Amino acid sequence: MKNEKTYTAVSGYLMLLILLVILLGTIFSFLIGMVWIGGVLIPLFLLTAIGFTVVNPNESSVLVLFGAYQGTIKKNGFFWVNPFFVRKKISLRARNFDSETIKVNDKIGNPIKIGCVLVWKVDDTYKAAFEVDDFVHFVFVQSETALRKLAGIYAYDNFEDHDAQITLRSGGDEVNHKLENEIRERLAIAGITVIEARINFIAYSEEIAGAMLRRQQATAVVAARFKIVEGAISMVQMALEQLNEKEIVDLDDDKKAAMVSNLMVVLCGDKDPSPVINTGTLNH
Repeated sequence: MKNEKTYTAVSGYLMLLILLVILLGTIFSFLIGMVWIGGVLIPLFLLTAIGFTVVNPNESSVLVLFGAYQGTIKKNGFFWVNPFFVRKKISLRARNFDSETIKVNDKIGNPIKIGCVLVWKVDDTYKAAFEVDDFVHFVFVQSETALRKLAGIYAYDNFEDHDAQITLRSGGDEVNHKLENEIRERLAIAGITVIEARINFIAYSEEIAGAMLRRQQATAVVAARFKIVEGAISMVQMALEQLNEKEIVDLDDDKKAAMVSNLMVVLCGDKDPSPVINTGTLNH
């Protein structure tokens, strides 16, 4: 496989001076009646004029002569090259690719929607020009393919795959690093350098989004209830210990059970309690 090679072009300003000399020679030959010299100089003038090319900053010009690669001009400026060269301009600027959101299945088969943003640029102009048909389209297709592969490696979250250490939703930099490496390997054939690749959108697909949302809400409620009950038990235990330690009231097992039940209802209830005031004795 060939690699890019630098082509050293002639200064365009020097050739512009030579072109001016040819033009003056052509005019002078016609003035003195030497038409045959002018007939020779006119094709020479046209061929010389065709050879001028301008390379802008962060741009390159790939040169091909009768199907053979001759090199690439990466230095910006005004140059002159063989007029028979076919010149193909390729930008070396960094480009953004914001992929469309695609529907894929994650590791455990759940349909999800995922998208990524890619920052890339051409590094090897030979590969970009000749190893693939259209390097820009190649970037788009291979980035989407890498994104589909990544989604099949990880689960969206660990609700169903409890052993998953890394998920698409919480993997962060590690998942993005995996995506970046996958895209970089795929685009190397086209001489593309990947500057950054990140997941910029991820969500459950519409058909299961509602059910998964309810599941997440239920999980959050269970977790919150667990903390509430855990705190309520500690508070009840502390209340009984304080009552017993300070000998405020002597409670038998039945009264302790009733007290614990009432406190648990008050502390764990969804709504504010409506107490019933006992105006009689403790036993009634």
